[in-house]
Amino acid sequence: MAFGRLEKPEGSRPMSDINMTPLIDVMLVLMVIFMITAPLMTASLRLNLPSSQAATPSDAPSFVAVAITPDGKLHLGDEELDAQSLQKRIAELGRANAQMEVQLRADRSVPYGQVAELIGWVQGAGLNRIAFVAQAAASAP
Repeated sequence: MAFGRLEKPEGSRPMSDINMTPLIDVMLVLMVIFMITAPLMTASLRLNLPSSQAATPSDAPSFVAVAITPDGKLHLGDEELDAQSLQKRIAELGRANAQMEVQLRADRSVPYGQVAELIGWVQGAGLNRIAFVAQAAASAP
């Protein structure tokens, strides 16, 4: 009689290690998603919105009034200037006081391109505080 071993042959045992492949796949997919969305989040508009306490400030900042008439004439304060003279004067004001406010008055019939060009001159001179002056609406009786 042939007797074999009395021990059972060892079968395959369950794997006790964690399978890392699915975890790495998920991590790589998330990394690609973040790489695509991160640049989109940094391209947002940066606005410096004003805050209001519904009260007028006690100290009035220094300002200069710039106006464009319907026929395209430019005014600095009450003085009528041509485009080159206005640019020179605004540049001088910008060098003297970069915190000066420019109050822009433009007739509603003036084309937007002329207003945008004037804003470019003002910003090019280093004056970044621009206020658009509008006429108050008439109240109904």
